[in-house]
Amino acid sequence: MTSTSLPGGTWTMGDLEVTRFGYGAMQLAGPRVMGPPADRAGALAVLREAVDLGITHIDTSDAYGPYVTNELIREALHPYRQGLRVVTKVGANRDAQGGWPAARDPESLRKQVHENLGRLGLDVLDLVNLRLGNAEGPVEEPVAEAFGTLAELQREGLIRHLGVSNATAGQVAEARAIGPIVCVQNMYNLAHRYDDTLIDELAADGIAYVPFFPLGGFSPLQSSALSAVAGRLGATPMSVALAWLLRRSPNILLIPGTKSVAHLRENIAGAGLELSAADVTELDRIGG
Repeated sequence: MTSTSLPGGTWTMGDLEVTRFGYGAMQLAGPRVMGPPADRAGALAVLREAVDLGITHIDTSDAYGPYVTNELIREALHPYRQGLRVVTKVGANRDAQGGWPAARDPESLRKQVHENLGRLGLDVLDLVNLRLGNAEGPVEEPVAEAFGTLAELQREGLIRHLGVSNATAGQVAEARAIGPIVCVQNMYNLAHRYDDTLIDELAADGIAYVPFFPLGGFSPLQSSALSAVAGRLGATPMSVALAWLLRRSPNILLIPGTKSVAHLRENIAGAGLELSAADVTELDRIGG
């Protein structure tokens, strides 16, 4: 399998061409995204398999573990294959209880960028997303100081491209007024479609939208509706959810995570599921 044969083909973020089917490394850390994986060899194998299958977009953060996923990525993949893009996030730390306290003051952001560079073994980070809000979701608050700090680091040559994560539409606009962004990473799926308008606006401007939690927050009724379609198609609910996302808009990039090589392959096959117009109409009603 190559990058051109993965479901969805490719998308270009700034000058970075990536596969629309990517890989999210968060699940490689221990329970609640804290500590090391129970199966370290298995975690390394999943990362290597992802790249061998042609995936060129890996999403990570030093907050995962903390530090665990970046260390695994470096051990498994460094020196990085040409064309592989490791996308990281800054703006939050971890506490002893597994919380995600904000760390978006200029000093903290500079420290996080340098730590990501060191742990990943890089001189320049391809893409850094500014994580906003909190664990419950986006929070409408100013982003100028934090995003401006990352823009300074970009001008210093430590970051190629910038994005925002867990952001409101207003924060996306505020960030774009300061400097270019190449992606927005938010929760979005069949059941949670608050960003429909934003996705279309970003697509028109050539900006990627990277949804996380493809099955997150479904009500029992919504889960039943998705399962009904999946059952009729002989597929898993995750497969249908991923295939719908790829079809939803060409600027949507997937980053489903897994600890299993078999599940990774299953996700790739599932995202390539062919959905008919009738299937899409039925699925669209889930978030209606």
